[in-house]
Amino acid sequence: MAHARDALWESGHDESVEVNQRALIDKVLARYSGEFTVFRELLQNSDDASATAVEIHFETKEYLERKKGKRAEEAVLDSVTPVEPSLPDLKTTPVHQWTFKNNGIIFRDEDWSRLKKIAEGNPDEEKIGAFGVGFYSLFSVTEEPFVTSGGQWMGFYWKDKKDQLFARRGKLPDSDESLWTTFEMELREPAPIPPPFDFTRFLASSITFMRHLLDVSVFLDDKRLSRLTKTPGAPRVVGIPKGLKPSSPLNTMTVNSIQTTPLSIKAEVMQWVYMAGTEKPQPKKGPLEPAAGGSGGGFFSSLFSSLTGSNAPTRAVTPAPSPTPVPKVDPKTIVESNVVLSIFAADIMVKLDQKMIAELNRSTKKNPPTRMKYELIYTGKAEYDASKSEDEKHGRTTGSVFQGLRADIDGAGQAKVFIGHSTAQTTGIGGHMAARFIPTVERESIDLVDRNVAVWNKELLYVGGFLARTTYEIEMEQIQQLWSEASAAARPGSGPDPQLQASLRSRAIHALKFFTFHPSTPSSVVSASLEEAFFSCTANYRFSIIVGSKGFPLISNTGMRDAAEVRYPDPAFTGFVKDLPVVPADVLKEAKAMVDTLRARGMIKDITFVDVLKELRNRPLSEAEMIACFKWWIDMYNQSTSTKLDYVRTELLGAAVLSIEERDWKAGQIVPLSVVESFLSRRSGSTGALIPMDGPLPPHLLPVEVSRHFESQALQNAFGWRELSIVEWLQHITNPPTPHDAQYNIDQSAPWAARVLQVVSCAWQSLPAGQRAEIATMLQAHTCEAYFQNAHIFNDLPVVAFPSRTAVKGPLEKLLQGIGVRKHVDLQIVFNRMIKTGDWTIAELIKYLVAVQSTLSAVEVERLQMTSAFPRELRPDEKLPESGKRPRHRAGDLYEPLDVFRQLKLPIIDWGTSPKWRSNSEEAKFLFKLGLRRYPPLPELIGLASSPDKNVRSAALKYLLDNYTTRYADYDPNTFANIAFIPTANDGKLARPHEVFSAPEWAMLGFLVTDPSLNGEALMHLKIQEHPSGARLVNLLRTTPPPTEEIAKQWFTALASRVTSFTPTEIRTMSQMAFVPVKAPNGVVHHLPPSQCYFKGESQGQVHSKLFTFVDFGATANTFLSACGVKHEPSVEEVARILLDNPRRFFELAEGRENYLTELRNIAVNMRLISTGTMARMKHAAILHGSRRVRKEKAGGSKKANDDLVGELEEEDWEYQYDLLTPDKVVVADDTNAYQLFGDVVFCAPQEDLLEAFYLQLGCRRLSGLLHEDYQVRGEVVRSRKAAETRALILERLPLFLHEHTHTKTCVSYSWLNNEKHFVVKTFGKLTVTKTLQFGEKRVSKSQDASAVARRLGRGPIELWLAGNDQVDMYEVSTSMCRLLFDSPKAHDALLFMTILSTDLRALRRRGYNVDRILRQQKAERQAAEEARAKNAAALASQNGTGSSADTLVSTPPKPDVGKTSEKQLVSDAADPPPPGHDGLNELTKRGSRPMSMLHNSFDAVKRRIQKESTGASGSNSSPLPPPKEEGMPEQPLLPPWRRPQSHATPRSVIASDIDLAIQACKEEKDSLLKSKMNMQGVEESQPDPYCDVSGNVPDMILVGKMGGIKVFVTKDLPDAKSLMQTKSESLARFIYTIRPLQEVYALPPSSLHIFFNRAGKLIAFNRDASLFLNLWYFEEWHDAEVREGQLTNAYISWYLTLAHEIAHNVVRPHNSEHEFYFSSICEQYMPAMIKLIASK
Repeated sequence: MAHARDALWESGHDESVEVNQRALIDKVLARYSGEFTVFRELLQNSDDASATAVEIHFETKEYLERKKGKRAEEAVLDSVTPVEPSLPDLKTTPVHQWTFKNNGIIFRDEDWSRLKKIAEGNPDEEKIGAFGVGFYSLFSVTEEPFVTSGGQWMGFYWKDKKDQLFARRGKLPDSDESLWTTFEMELREPAPIPPPFDFTRFLASSITFMRHLLDVSVFLDDKRLSRLTKTPGAPRVVGIPKGLKPSSPLNTMTVNSIQTTPLSIKAEVMQWVYMAGTEKPQPKKGPLEPAAGGSGGGFFSSLFSSLTGSNAPTRAVTPAPSPTPVPKVDPKTIVESNVVLSIFAADIMVKLDQKMIAELNRSTKKNPPTRMKYELIYTGKAEYDASKSEDEKHGRTTGSVFQGLRADIDGAGQAKVFIGHSTAQTTGIGGHMAARFIPTVERESIDLVDRNVAVWNKELLYVGGFLARTTYEIEMEQIQQLWSEASAAARPGSGPDPQLQASLRSRAIHALKFFTFHPSTPSSVVSASLEEAFFSCTANYRFSIIVGSKGFPLISNTGMRDAAEVRYPDPAFTGFVKDLPVVPADVLKEAKAMVDTLRARGMIKDITFVDVLKELRNRPLSEAEMIACFKWWIDMYNQSTSTKLDYVRTELLGAAVLSIEERDWKAGQIVPLSVVESFLSRRSGSTGALIPMDGPLPPHLLPVEVSRHFESQALQNAFGWRELSIVEWLQHITNPPTPHDAQYNIDQSAPWAARVLQVVSCAWQSLPAGQRAEIATMLQAHTCEAYFQNAHIFNDLPVVAFPSRTAVKGPLEKLLQGIGVRKHVDLQIVFNRMIKTGDWTIAELIKYLVAVQSTLSAVEVERLQMTSAFPRELRPDEKLPESGKRPRHRAGDLYEPLDVFRQLKLPIIDWGTSPKWRSNSEEAKFLFKLGLRRYPPLPELIGLASSPDKNVRSAALKYLLDNYTTRYADYDPNTFANIAFIPTANDGKLARPHEVFSAPEWAMLGFLVTDPSLNGEALMHLKIQEHPSGARLVNLLRTTPPPTEEIAKQWFTALASRVTSFTPTEIRTMSQMAFVPVKAPNGVVHHLPPSQCYFKGESQGQVHSKLFTFVDFGATANTFLSACGVKHEPSVEEVARILLDNPRRFFELAEGRENYLTELRNIAVNMRLISTGTMARMKHAAILHGSRRVRKEKAGGSKKANDDLVGELEEEDWEYQYDLLTPDKVVVADDTNAYQLFGDVVFCAPQEDLLEAFYLQLGCRRLSGLLHEDYQVRGEVVRSRKAAETRALILERLPLFLHEHTHTKTCVSYSWLNNEKHFVVKTFGKLTVTKTLQFGEKRVSKSQDASAVARRLGRGPIELWLAGNDQVDMYEVSTSMCRLLFDSPKAHDALLFMTILSTDLRALRRRGYNVDRILRQQKAERQAAEEARAKNAAALASQNGTGSSADTLVSTPPKPDVGKTSEKQLVSDAADPPPPGHDGLNELTKRGSRPMSMLHNSFDAVKRRIQKESTGASGSNSSPLPPPKEEGMPEQPLLPPWRRPQSHATPRSVIASDIDLAIQACKEEKDSLLKSKMNMQGVEESQPDPYCDVSGNVPDMILVGKMGGIKVFVTKDLPDAKSLMQTKSESLARFIYTIRPLQEVYALPPSSLHIFFNRAGKLIAFNRDASLFLNLWYFEEWHDAEVREGQLTNAYISWYLTLAHEIAHNVVRPHNSEHEFYFSSICEQYMPAMIKLIASK
């Protein structure tokens, strides 16, 4: 292709590319969006030309005419006549021409040449111009600009007024030569001059950074409106602050030096300009903050204010005040004003690699400069205030012409980036910046898009940030110097003068606000880059060791400090942190943005705990400061969640020191908080308020001057101090570290002692018992034994007397009593003086004690309880001890004197006879208080009940039972499990509580039973168990099983009543425990587990009786054994396992082949009940009975001859050999002819359908599948009559045969076979068939002549070969054909076909065949099928997918799906499925009565959900393959399969009959447990093909109850499954209310409907062996809300269709076209009843 292109190139010709120059210029100018664009470009060109002066003339038409001499006389007159007093309106007077003049270098030839070239900029790297499009900005106002310079001129024009621009150049007359370069612009349309005041302000800003331009004048005609003159001062070099990095990040730019230059600009402006000026906008809404030092608002805020001079904050809702009226002045007056600026300039060295230089040259058309400057205008605080004052002094609404140069400290966005002149890009800080940035083409913003240009500009932005940081550092250094000088001059410790401090802070605030970075526009990257450089230009880590780490200077309350040393103020610390440098309040308020930035960058930190500690360690705090410190700490402690507060508190207390000033009555002191442990609470009601402040106080007490300001709880929590208690104070009073003065000595000063006692007594009642005891102990050390004055009996007792005669009562009395002052005489004295004399009896002593008991202390009462002072009553048979003195006991060791205790032989008190003992007397109550027993404790009483003394034992048990409710209700037999005290029926033997039972029947099992004298109430009180526990019974059966069958019957009968008391674990244990006695034939009894036993009955067959053990202990006893696992008959699983254990022994016990086969048949029938594991074992075990034919030996016969005649032997020539074999060694003889040939080679299964299917399930192979046939033929007979006749005969008689053959489907259809290409019959001279059997290692081949064979290769035609040398054997023809017509042909199929082929039609008629009708019917059927196929083809060709419009539901019902592979699945002409798009339900709704229309939408929605075709929604008319069959699952439906279709429409009576059968087949589910993989069909909400799980893989479910006659099942994995009947009772009732009418619509048996709940699966419903199950969960999700509101229609329709779907499964199991047919038929048949139901609701 490349060579072809080169050849084409050589053969072509060149054409120029044309440019529409007008459109190009217009598009370039469209990018210039700024104002004054023309003058901006011309001013820049003038500066590049080194011009020092510029004149701008706005000329009216009249003035131009005068200049041209047309009105010379008027011009002369004007030159001598004064200016008219009325000047034109500057805002409206139109001008016709602009003229721009500069005195720069005149144009050279290259300049003239470059002027007419677009986009060829100035190549001088020192010049600003770069793109070559600046001059063309003139075309924005003029069509034909005219330029003169140095005696030459050049004019531009559009040739022929079209789109091509031309230039014409020439020379000026000598008289017109001038040193000025002039640009004349005749305006395209006359217009007023630009706003003169705004234009002057623009010029003032523009010349600021011009390198050469010093003078600019503006004229209207010949009147100068304004003049601006710039006077630079002498530059001063300032050093680069140490610690700043002067190189850009890529080291392409390095700042060599920085100098500052003062710049003065003078403005001379006519008052006329001010009068035509634009008023300043009102300030932005929102409160304005006054600047420090009383100056006005920010400079740039004045751009939007009315310049009224007011600096007070203004609310947003308050209108701005009216401007001060300006006196009327002469408009010709010249107003002079000045501004002084400081320009900081950085001298930059540029080092770029050649690649970067080339890229920049490509972008800018010039090389980048190697040296340049970066300038920043900084307006100091003094200059800024002076400028503001000047604005206020003039009072003009326009403001100052220098307003654009003043610092923009409020961030109004007025500070711009200058690239020679001002651009639209703001800097984000308070001052303008000028540098050699590379702008975008329109020169309005910095180019940050181009990759290489962006690198240059970002490097330059770093320099800008560096210059800003340097300027800030220099300003802060000057402020620091002034602060230090003032501090040195001030008095020590006083600091600089406050006014000076405020002035310096105001200056610092100004700098902070100036260098606060606001978002820049239009690109925010500019300010972000400048800010990043501003803060990050400090020296990096490698140089920090050399130059030192550079901090950020910041003004604080202590002067200029590094920002790292300054803290953000916190009001919580103001009261006590005085020396820490913090940000002053005015700085925080006015420079908040910068302070926030420093905080965000981590340069200003909050006050930390370390700062507080440093302050506390440096000086002691006064009381007020300490109070503030306490308040801060308490607040922080309450709010903090830190786990280190205890450590922090320790540090705080260790550092803080309190200084208390000297007062009149108390000397000053220094108190370290580390020694404080307690505080005194003086709140009302506290014990601390009672302590006298004029007495001694503990040294660890916090001074009250501080503690009184805080709550006690706060001091306790925050400091861990405790409140000073009375105990601590009293401890200090009674036991001081140093002795007190005598006046405060409690042992020496009675007044002080009385005062102390009174203080303690006031608090005594509120003190806890522990503190009272402690106080009593302390005071008892300072007291002697004393009594109150009311003590009696003896007169020589010491009594209490206060010196002030204070009455001893109330709290004081209680205190004295608490410290040991007694109200009665000591009991020991009483005992010593009275009892030992024998004057008083026990009754008299108790009477005295009762009288003084109110004065007895707890200790004395305890002494009485512990004193052995009470005699015991002697029993009748008891004598006094040898000493003759009755022993005395404690009251707690004796019982009250009652007869019942005497019977129990308990120790009772010797009360005497006078007075008589009364249990309710005061004396008795006092003795009970001392411990006298009123009844024996329960353990002691139980011990008495187990006494050897029968009388005591009986009395004790009777006392226990009589007083059970009132005194012994807490009796627990477990407590006395080891004490035998329960009387039994076993000869009065005593038993422990858990050894005895109340039911007498347990005696025969060896258990102890209670004595009959114990009635029901007594047994209930004693908590005697009625029956042994299940565990004990299990243990009994394990250790001592019943020895004989008779005893076992009694035991099992008793145990039958306790079946429900056994736990499932115990039942399982007993089922495996050998306790069932079984007598062997020899009479020996052995024991077997119940799981190995079976009940005698009808199931005890001859074979099973030899394999299993059968028992019978009676109906009641058998109930117990049944619960333990004894079965009524062996299960199929168990029979199979016995068979697998030893098949040959099983065969022997079966006593013959027939019995063995009977067992195999039983297993085959119930194969679905066999577990998967057992089935797997059966597939590899030798359990299958097989037979092999063995030829009988005949005398004289040779073996070879016999082998040749093997196929011709009769049945009597054979005998059979039987054996038990594994499935892989047995074949199923499905080919009779092959069996005749190879029956002696292989073992075959019994020829029964049931057993053959069983054998195949286990893995046996079919005999036909082991054969390979080879055919040898001799010469084909062409055009054989025999072949033609045979083919015609087969095709004639085949319909008769297929009509009778209904049990399976053909592999090919009759119409397919009727095609000459599909069924070919040939005749050969001879046919020989060689059949080879390959089975395992056996390979046997046998050949024989045949008269007919049929074969088919792949999907090709069926060929029938006939032997010409022999007569056609119709049996061989039928056999050969049946093998190709059916998958599994039966022997009788070939016989039937043979009969039909070999019998003439008349004989067939005589035998009952309706030959004519059958043939006519099948012919009509074929014709109908052909017509239907033709219609379908036509419909598909026209892409008309609509179904038939016939009135019948379906013209012909589809035939069942046999599930063959695609290779064998051919479409039958007699059973074509419905055409594409045919929808039986839609047809039904079309034909239905009028109410059907309102059901149509609902039917469509529900039908799409549950009746979707399994192949998807494509409308395909092929039925899907059925899903794989589960093990043990029947393939056939419950009803017989659909009969062979007829050639005409199926009678509706036949369809209705099948539907009736399907309805009647519905039945009740009998099982209470539904296992997975049962025979179920289900409707699911959604599923891939096929959508419905016909295998019934649903979770196991259990029966949980019944409601309204309907059983309810729940999945076993559902939590609280058994409670579903309660939790779902309401929705369940509504569901039943919904489906009951539908049951009546379908006339279903009442018990055939079931409900299940399963939210985990997707089954909506399923059919389990004709039992219908509906999911409650879907009803709740879809319909319950509507049914609850009484709206039943949608629910009726949905479940009506669901039931129809499930009923159809009673006829057809898989989801295929036949199931669809029956589903539609059922819906149609019961639709009238359904419509009636809906209409009734």
